[in-house]
Amino acid sequence: QVQLVESGGGLVQAGGSLRLSCAASGRTFSRYAMGWFRQAPGKEREFVAVISWSGGSIYYADSVKGRFTISRDNAKNTVYLQMNSLKPEDTAVYYCAAHKRASTVVPVESYDYWGQGTQVTVSS
Repeated sequence: QVQLVESGGGLVQAGGSLRLSCAASGRTFSRYAMGWFRQAPGKEREFVAVISWSGGSIYYADSVKGRFTISRDNAKNTVYLQMNSLKPEDTAVYYCAAHKRASTVVPVESYDYWGQGTQVTVSS
């Protein structure tokens, strides 16, 4: 069992930055690939980024490539999402999630554990 708790959300002006953190419980964190997703009001949950258990494989959605950076610290059981050059369209609830599938990139329904989410609001 893995429990995930996100933090670091808030209100920021367009062009600003935020760093989200996702702290995981359990001693098997390093075995999981970790993803970030977001969901805006009235929209479906969408993929943002994913990092493999080792950190050696990283993928981003096209909409955030070059602006967001995902990283992890297995010693601290934590995954991060550094968000720069934020835009109003980045406004959403951001969720972290974990899976143990062989591939790093998997469908959203293949994730085993989810956090409760943290709100990110970008004002114009």
